[in-house]
Amino acid sequence: MHFIIRQLQALKLGTGLILAGAGMLAYPAACPSAHAAGIGIFETAADVGVIQLKGSSEYLADKSQYRLTGSGKNMWFAEDAFHFLSKQLSGDLVFSMEVGWESAGKEPHRKVGAMVRQTLDADSPYVDVAVHGDGLMELQYRTAKGGPTYSARTPVQAPATVKLERDGDVFTASVSKSGGPFQTVGAVSLALPDPVYVGLAVCAHNATNLETALVSHVTLTNRRAAADEKRVRETSLETLAIETGERRTIYRDLSLFEAPNWSRDGKQFYFNRAGRIWTLPTTGGEPKPLNTGVATKNNNDHGLSFDGQWLAISSGSGQSGSQIFVVPANGGAAREITPTGPSYWHGWSPDGKTLAFCAQRNGNFDVYTIPTEGGVKQRLTDAAGLDDGPEYTADGSKIYFLSERAGGVPKIWRMNPDGSAPEPITSDENYADWFPHPSPDGQWIVFVSFDKSVKGHPADENVVLRLLPLGGGKPKVIATLFGGQGTINVPSWSPDSKQIAFVSYRHLLPPAAKDKPTEK
Repeated sequence: MHFIIRQLQALKLGTGLILAGAGMLAYPAACPSAHAAGIGIFETAADVGVIQLKGSSEYLADKSQYRLTGSGKNMWFAEDAFHFLSKQLSGDLVFSMEVGWESAGKEPHRKVGAMVRQTLDADSPYVDVAVHGDGLMELQYRTAKGGPTYSARTPVQAPATVKLERDGDVFTASVSKSGGPFQTVGAVSLALPDPVYVGLAVCAHNATNLETALVSHVTLTNRRAAADEKRVRETSLETLAIETGERRTIYRDLSLFEAPNWSRDGKQFYFNRAGRIWTLPTTGGEPKPLNTGVATKNNNDHGLSFDGQWLAISSGSGQSGSQIFVVPANGGAAREITPTGPSYWHGWSPDGKTLAFCAQRNGNFDVYTIPTEGGVKQRLTDAAGLDDGPEYTADGSKIYFLSERAGGVPKIWRMNPDGSAPEPITSDENYADWFPHPSPDGQWIVFVSFDKSVKGHPADENVVLRLLPLGGGKPKVIATLFGGQGTINVPSWSPDSKQIAFVSYRHLLPPAAKDKPTEK
């Protein structure tokens, strides 16, 4: 498992033509062919990997279009074979284009797209947004030389405009259908030292075939950070449709905000930013601060009662670190529930009478419950290590939580509301699983997974969101993103159980110095 692209350089324009003879010889390494005038905005055409039929590149100036012909068995697994029209660049990038095919072709999984690659070695680390012959579009990436290739798919089908962005080490792939807004395909953090190769890649998905792609409206913006420039955090609030997998960006801001809740009437989100709770219409717009009384140092553990009338918040405004307060959902005076801390809210019982929370007592984090009116807390777990993120199912029959009790890597567990009969739900050896959220219709749980090597749940990590049937089964990845802490800490389902909300992050160069793109 593993999980973006903007000193515009003076890019030389030209109409170059490279035609290579076909043959059945195998070329085991990149075979670059540079045209003196360049090929459009690019510099070098090369066949990468083991190639039997040499590829070609040309720029059709009258059409502002690139015509790329390439062979190659695949761009996948531990090594690639394809034709690559590229140039070397350093810094942030935004690289977009429209792609298509000259003919129907022979292979549904022939590929063309935008690629950023460390070297021209067949097994080089790389990131691309690939468009397949059958319309499939996906983010593909290899994180280590000779390592496996990973991918994140979008339900949106080609034809479409595709975009690959690099912001520092974070790469984001997105697509736009029929001139609509760009939808994120996926994002991954991958350290590729500068300079990198940036260009157009085409692969026939068959070593004995040649396939020809037509690429137009190519826009490449490149910017290197000045010595005194510091990156600015951008946070995006996104939604994902469970049935289709389609992602939409609802709100972006150059600040840190976290943990969106979906109101019970489906009309607004709640999230935390700079110690306050904010509301935002689910259709977008500008967020407004919510009155939470004396609780003004709020963190990302907050959520609404099942009837939508009350909001539980975790706040550092108490006397002993984070403590739990309850406020009216529309804002008002805060009532303290837990007299001691640190305590972090995570779940309401369906009847609204009980809160489930994680608390550190005597050096250990465990799951507790407490009456909503306040009173004596009940300890539900006592295993060594972390137990966290407790949340009730909609029928109140189970509490789902995460635990490190088996092997020290967090996994999803469930238990009865009194803490009895705990049992593990996930066991994948490659993942550390955090914050399970049962859907309102009782069909699913969604949770965030880190690589197993990640300790805790920090921000700025490659993570995936995974979906698991509540009745049991195998989890599936539904989103690949750069996020972590704050992404989906709290209940994030739409009231109809058809969507989830979450946040993702990027670290951008200051926006004021952006240059205009070069288009060919």
